[in-house]
Amino acid sequence: MSNPSVPNPEIPETETATESFDEIFAQYEKSHSRKKEDGGKQLDGTVVSVSVDSVFVDIGFKSEGILLLTAFTSSETVKPGDKLRVSVKGRDIDGYYELSRTRIEQPKDWSALTRAFNEKATITGNVTGLIKGGFSVDVGVRAFMPASRSGVRDAAEMAKLVGQEIRCRIIKLEEADEDVVVDRRVISEEEDRSTKDRRIGEIKEGDVVNATVRSLADYGAFVDLGGVDALLHVGEISWTRINKPSDVLTVGQEIEVKVLKITTEGEKRRIAVSAKQLQPHPWDAVAGKYKLGERVRGTVTRVMEFGAFVELEPGIEGLIHVSEMSWGKKVRIASDIVKPGETVDAVILSVNPTEHRLGLGLKQTLGDPWAEVIDKFAVGIAIEGPVTSITKFGAFVQLAEGVEGMVHVSEISAEKRVNHPQELLRVGQIVKAQVMAIDKDKRQLRLSMKQLVPTGLDEYIVERNVGDVVTGRIVEISGENARVELGDGIQATCRISAAKSVDKVAPATGKVDLSALSSMLNARWKSGPASGGSSKPEAVQAGQVRSFKITKLDAGSKKIEVDLQ
Repeated sequence: MSNPSVPNPEIPETETATESFDEIFAQYEKSHSRKKEDGGKQLDGTVVSVSVDSVFVDIGFKSEGILLLTAFTSSETVKPGDKLRVSVKGRDIDGYYELSRTRIEQPKDWSALTRAFNEKATITGNVTGLIKGGFSVDVGVRAFMPASRSGVRDAAEMAKLVGQEIRCRIIKLEEADEDVVVDRRVISEEEDRSTKDRRIGEIKEGDVVNATVRSLADYGAFVDLGGVDALLHVGEISWTRINKPSDVLTVGQEIEVKVLKITTEGEKRRIAVSAKQLQPHPWDAVAGKYKLGERVRGTVTRVMEFGAFVELEPGIEGLIHVSEMSWGKKVRIASDIVKPGETVDAVILSVNPTEHRLGLGLKQTLGDPWAEVIDKFAVGIAIEGPVTSITKFGAFVQLAEGVEGMVHVSEISAEKRVNHPQELLRVGQIVKAQVMAIDKDKRQLRLSMKQLVPTGLDEYIVERNVGDVVTGRIVEISGENARVELGDGIQATCRISAAKSVDKVAPATGKVDLSALSSMLNARWKSGPASGGSSKPEAVQAGQVRSFKITKLDAGSKKIEVDLQ
């Protein structure tokens, strides 16, 4: 026979086309006539192939038959070459014969209806029309199918159901009243359950399967694994932090996922899947990519009280702790410094790939102010700055951005005893102080306020010169040194010569009686030296009033040294 698609030069083209069409139509009618002839009869078939949800069977017709896997129990296995007894239900839009493993016929009388009702058997019926509340169905007699049990929802789907042959089950039968109610939805639900049970039995934890996104929620996406639903949590979509699944997924999208866990709770089975587990883990390359001290740039993703998380690349976040945000001030909460979505520069302080942690520093990008402290603030210089905080043991004063010094409570005032710094100071007050000591390694700077306040001793040192002879009272003798009081609150150190006779007497108590001292000196000046021979040097004793020569005046250390005259 010549190929219909190639015109025969001896036959007109229109005649050839007509004959080809007639022949094809005749073959179509012949093949479809088998539907009525063989419908309901059981046939022997051979399994040709098995797909995810269907079994294709050779039943001796021009087209193969198709049988859903839901027709088999979870314990049954089916493979190419297996023999099956099936019956033809109809033909689908792709030309395959729809098969059933059971013989499905339309009941012919009330006895057949009663038997089908008692056995809860599946029967066939023809939807004849739409009526109030549902459908009119011909199952050998007129039956009613509620809209809620039809398996369709909207008006358009209900209209399409009219004229179709359906499979259903009798759920109410009263022969006397000729009242028959059928249910189509229960058949599809049972098939869905069977498909789900079979599919769950096939899926194992760790399997990589294809999935279709069915619906989206804020916490994740529900995906179809071929008859069974699974949850793809928002945290398992990508290594990158995702706010909403709808940002990266759409309903109907096909994706590949890995089965993480299958949980059975009573009759319910829950499957958790992951898409990110099929992607390379970004932390695997962190150890070789990020080095300590390296300067990086990222976006602030989350801000907590204790710090801010910064994304350096998809799936890689580091933490900037509040203590690493500023040199100059104590940060209470991270939101005072950074905001979500802000781009920041930072320095890597620590890398821990095992625990997926990166420590970052924000203040390190601004330079360390303590690097220049020694050059800017030498011991002995006077500084001025605001009080930043007060504790019971002292007050902290800011010398520069990021540099603070502490004034101990004992160094606040030289005139009175201070029990608590709040007695004289307040936060924000500008004060002057002298740098007493610097420890760069510990980042500590000690200050004194009282060292800058003039005292009677300061005035005494200013008004005297080395070599001046002054009068004072010996307060205490210790070894070769004596402590001498030159006035109220003014003391000096005197080194006693070993050649002189020294009698140690218990230290005198009380203050110097300046009036008595003046009277004694005047009397001694008027009377002159004792008559009758040479005078013997008087032994040095505590409590004596003697003349001394100033040998050293040190305003910085506030020290005076004298010698006996």
